Amino acid sequence: MNNIEDKKQEIIEDFSVYDEWIDKYEYLIDLGKNLEPYPQEKKTDDRLIKGCQSRVWLDSEVKDGKIFFWADSDAIITKGIISLLISVYSGRSAEEIANDDFGFIEEIGLKENLSPTRANGLFSMIETIKRIAEENVREEKE
Repeated sequence: MNNIEDKKQEIIEDFSVYDEWIDKYEYLIDLGKNLEPYPQEKKTDDRLIKGCQSRVWLDSEVKDGKIFFWADSDAIITKGIISLLISVYSGRSAEEIANDDFGFIEEIGLKENLSPTRANGLFSMIETIKRIAEENVREEKE
């Protein structure tokens, strides 16, 4: 697996191919369609990300010192956004995720090209991923 910076750069380059945001939205939709199927029985309230207008479920597991994420959403663009985040952060160490600035989101222009409610949802997704990582960092130090 390439390092986190390489993965973020790859996404920045993928988004730079498209001139129009409608094409970038289509790319996000395609990412969501390729998201690993999420089990229906895991679509529980405790896995819902608070602060998203649409429903987004996020689950994680620590294995061999790495955090792996699985997610789903009932909205197609939101599903693409969480898929994008998972593609970068799943399989990384808790410390690597907790210390990341998620700056590639700004570089691809995602936040400013989302509706305010979707931008709030994006922020909630990022905060949830960071919180999971920070909790794991604390556990590792105990």
